[in-house]
Amino acid sequence: MDITRNREAIRKLLQGARTIAVVGASPNPTRDSHRIGQYLISAGYEVIPVNPQYAEIHGVRCYPTVAAIGRPVDIVDVFRRPEFAGEVVDDAIAAGAKCVWFQLETADKAEADRADAAGLATVRNACTMVVHRQHGIGKA
Repeated sequence: MDITRNREAIRKLLQGARTIAVVGASPNPTRDSHRIGQYLISAGYEVIPVNPQYAEIHGVRCYPTVAAIGRPVDIVDVFRRPEFAGEVVDDAIAAGAKCVWFQLETADKAEADRADAAGLATVRNACTMVVHRQHGIGKA
């Protein structure tokens, strides 16, 4: 279900989430995925970086895929270009994720719709950090 415009559903999602997989995580502090991952950690979430190119980001083991984490995650936070959305959706479904959150300019409508059809919540073209701040959730 696309919850992008449902403020109450997003608030509940962010309040209830504990684990966020950041797909496309980067160790480069100038990258949005790095800054937002760090913000989410400071907000009290368990952030699990997903990028096959790195062994560790934020001092946390980095995984090649969400499914490789080996346990469900609440939110798959996407920092990949839209042409990779199909791979990310497949991975989120295989991992048993609850939500795929497409950051700004990362959503592919057909793939996001496919995630919805598979029973995952989706948020499209929204920044987790900005939305989290707007809702005043957590300690960050």
